[in-house]
Amino acid sequence: MSVLSAPKNLTKNVLIGMALGVIIASFFYYFQNSIPQSIFGTVEKYVFQLGGQIFKNLLMLVVVPLVFFSLVSGISSLSNMIKLGSIASKTIGLYLFTTGLAITTALLFGWIFNLSGYEGDVSSFTPVAGEASLYDTVLRIFPNNMFGAFIENNMLGIVFISIIFGIALNLTDELTNGLSKTFERFNTVFLKIVLLIMSFAPVGVFCLMGSYVITKGLNIFGDLAQYVILLIGVLLFHLFFTYSILLKLLANLNPLIFFNKMKNVALFAFSTSSSAATIPVTLKTVTDDLGVKKDVSSFVIPVGATINMDGTAIMQGLATMFIASTVGVDLSLVQFGQIVLLAIITSIGTAAVPSAGTVTLALILGSVGLPLDAIGLILAVDRILDMIRTSVNVCGDAAVSCIVAKSENELEEKIFNRLG
Repeated sequence: MSVLSAPKNLTKNVLIGMALGVIIASFFYYFQNSIPQSIFGTVEKYVFQLGGQIFKNLLMLVVVPLVFFSLVSGISSLSNMIKLGSIASKTIGLYLFTTGLAITTALLFGWIFNLSGYEGDVSSFTPVAGEASLYDTVLRIFPNNMFGAFIENNMLGIVFISIIFGIALNLTDELTNGLSKTFERFNTVFLKIVLLIMSFAPVGVFCLMGSYVITKGLNIFGDLAQYVILLIGVLLFHLFFTYSILLKLLANLNPLIFFNKMKNVALFAFSTSSSAATIPVTLKTVTDDLGVKKDVSSFVIPVGATINMDGTAIMQGLATMFIASTVGVDLSLVQFGQIVLLAIITSIGTAAVPSAGTVTLALILGSVGLPLDAIGLILAVDRILDMIRTSVNVCGDAAVSCIVAKSENELEEKIFNRLG
């Protein structure tokens, strides 16, 4: 077995951990009146919440160094710097295109199925603090402190710094006595750390699922069944239909092989609800299992975790329609166009952390004259939906990686088509 091979039976063990987390947490939730409060509180806080947070912290621990070393080593090894511009333009163009496609699909489905609003009182809903700003988003790309960007986990700034550093290293590699090789070695070390963390994934997923169920129980839909079911349906449609079409049309790749190899990544994304926390696992899978060369994957994946928010765009589209119906507002065709445009723009500034899309949703609601306090209604069911849309986001990152790599002759199709 290779030193950088993934743990055996990882998918099976993660699914077992997920199922056990749901079952055990459900027992505590539904029988909490029969369980001493001290025991219930201890299990909730020190088993599920603490265990889940430790696992997420371990994943986040390696995100920044892995993105930096992977991107720098990938760019510094490019023999033709013009290729970097080609990769970047294709990547950003595809990400914005799929996001636009996602929000348009969501609005179309909402119109076809006549998405109706919540019939209860919305006056007591708590507004979400925060506002997305295009100005601030652009500024984050160009940080005034290199170390500050790393400390604050400013992914846009880290990607920019890594690109500049990688280009400079590429142009001065002979003067620095092959310093780029050192970055490649560091990248290998951090990939190994990722694999060590992945060994504890079944336990981590057990705790993450348990921490949600022990708080909410299994009644995740409540009075929002139509919104939730339609949103899940559109997310799955975009995941399996849209990405399959793009993979086949733009890269002539087999979608079934792609999804089979992405199941571990999707499970990780589902359990963490964070595109950023899933970056290490996504990078490993895209490079080793899908055959995307490091030159492409080291750029496309970190950028995707920052600007590719297809799942979030779908939520924002349906949530806006749902809230509009709730308060009795009929959206015009111009407003629908405005929603599409803003969803694409705000996807660039949406943080790759759990439920960040609900903050940027405030900007869209405000732009079409809808009350911000109605977001509180969406938050009631957002946790489980956030898990699903994060899985959609990371699969989109991987799909774009494959498409860009194929167009640049940087995809090893033998590895992609290899089964087992």
